Amino acid sequence: MSAEPDVRQDRRFMALALTLGRRGLGRTWPNPAVGAVIVSGGDAGSPVIVGRGWTQAGGRPHAEIEAIGRAGAAARGAALYVTLEPCAHHGKSPPCADAVIAAGLSRVVSALEDPNPEVAGAGHARLRAAGIAVAVGIGAEEAGHDHAGHIRRVRDGRPHVVLKLAISADGKAAAAGRQPVAITAAAARDRVHLLRAQSDAIMIGIGTALADDPMLTCRLPGMAGYSPVRIVLDSALRLPLGSRLVRSARDVPVWVVAGADDARAAERALETEGVTVLRAAEMNGRLDLASVLKLIAGRGITRLMLEGGPTLAAAFLGADLVDEAVLFHSPKILGAEGIDALDGLPLTALTRSPRLKCVASEPVGADTRALFARR
Repeated sequence: MSAEPDVRQDRRFMALALTLGRRGLGRTWPNPAVGAVIVSGGDAGSPVIVGRGWTQAGGRPHAEIEAIGRAGAAARGAALYVTLEPCAHHGKSPPCADAVIAAGLSRVVSALEDPNPEVAGAGHARLRAAGIAVAVGIGAEEAGHDHAGHIRRVRDGRPHVVLKLAISADGKAAAAGRQPVAITAAAARDRVHLLRAQSDAIMIGIGTALADDPMLTCRLPGMAGYSPVRIVLDSALRLPLGSRLVRSARDVPVWVVAGADDARAAERALETEGVTVLRAAEMNGRLDLASVLKLIAGRGITRLMLEGGPTLAAAFLGADLVDEAVLFHSPKILGAEGIDALDGLPLTALTRSPRLKCVASEPVGADTRALFARR
């Protein structure tokens, strides 16, 4: 590497690290999905990538360990690009900062300092104390988005919540009588399945479970193993034992969140089929959503996708618990008898919300995808 860091080169290698890290989205919880690239100066001073890594399924090995293992002896004197500060504490594996020092790396470029109080700058400090040059901030905005689940769970004790809605041209989310209908075309539906794959968990309400009998798995070719935990809010435990969710619970996890300590017979029956039943606090006869999010965050969930229909969407918006919203707008018209996209709320409660801002819009086949993010 040259004596003076090349910012454009740093950005290029950090972009690769970010891309690698995204391979782990939805599969590394409760750990963040980190990416890492090791770059040597090469014989003629030109940069050569000698190691790549990303956090493995289940959260370990960490990205830095993967990259160092692939680089081997070539890591000595090289630079490490990593999307989050190397850890400095002993968890289920030794600190990554110690591995970086032992590998003989000369420079570390981190996108973000880890807000985890067990790290919180200690990893960078340990590297600097060992004589390693440390730069922080390259790719910070992109890394902040990729690590939003980890950051939200550490700072707020809840997952990062992404709401998905498919909406007809006249603002409807279902046909008359709450009958499900294909609103968007195949390209948009593929994007939804990718969202599922990148989420730790997907949540619906019992109304959607009863009306649609969904599977909620990722159905992209070769990606069935990327299906998220499936969560149903079901205060009275009405989920049928014959539903597709229950029948597949031993293949893809299903968590049912209930309220007060009743319906014990139903709980035992669901658990016999492999369903995990959780109990959360209630407020005014309904599950308290903040308590639900704290509950599942305690079980490791960092990125939650909401795909539960108008009632669930309106409830989370009303509670100010939506961090991102992905709206797929279709040119189809469902008519005046169709069900509004938000139960009891105008769509402008989302699209003109003071808490959410439209940050991107693009065509997806015949449909349009709009992305809203918390201001």
